[in-house]
Amino acid sequence: MRARLRETAEELAGLLWREYIVYRDRSGEVVIRGEHVQRWISLAPAAGADEILVRAGRILDGGTTAPARSEAVVALSAGTGELAAACRRLLADTAAAPAPPEPGKAKGRRPAKARPGHGSRRHTGLGSWVVIACVLGVVGLCAYRIAVP
Repeated sequence: MRARLRETAEELAGLLWREYIVYRDRSGEVVIRGEHVQRWISLAPAAGADEILVRAGRILDGGTTAPARSEAVVALSAGTGELAAACRRLLADTAAAPAPPEPGKAKGRRPAKARPGHGSRRHTGLGSWVVIACVLGVVGLCAYRIAVP
């Protein structure tokens, strides 16, 4: 089954992409990587004797693979054409899903820009000084009410 899976993966990769890498991972799955499209497909034996589990996912910046975004069980006897059609559907689902956030980037925050001529020191703005003055005024008023009966 493993040799047949590898042959099928080679044929399938040739139908899907012009540039690809086919390899076997630690768990025994055959993986097809399309670096130029930032996607991967894995083929693994399924519960049935003639069925394979097809999973598709993204390749992240830096070359690591993201977890599978979609999967399907396909009959191996159906032929390479039907298997390629199933893979194209899974790849379309993968492309339609939103991209995972990049590690280290906070959502919704912009990096601070250095203003020309100000160096890297941070200064307290006018709005912060107004808030500090108001808080000190309220604390002073409370202290005055307690001290003077």
